[in-house]
Amino acid sequence: MRGIVVSGTVVLVILGIGNHLWWLAAVALLYLYATHGRGSPGTPPATGTGVGAPPPPDSYRAYRERRDRQAKWERRYRRERPFESRRQEREKSR
Repeated sequence: MRGIVVSGTVVLVILGIGNHLWWLAAVALLYLYATHGRGSPGTPPATGTGVGAPPPPDSYRAYRERRDRQAKWERRYRRERPFESRRQEREKSR
């Protein structure tokens, strides 16, 4: 988030060389980020489990989903790059 705000501010400052309204937009962006964007107390996040909402990060279910997703990607990698995966296995066994 910080990178987006900084890059947006830089762009607005560069545009502000010819038009001072862009400077005001950059200041407004920084003000909004300072008041609302840096973890200031605002509305608490929704705690419901909606459709497509990931489970809490501390739960075992989230761990299993991450583990299964990683295993799926590893199987896909071995299937799509058989020579590279064999070379990695040889190096690992040494």
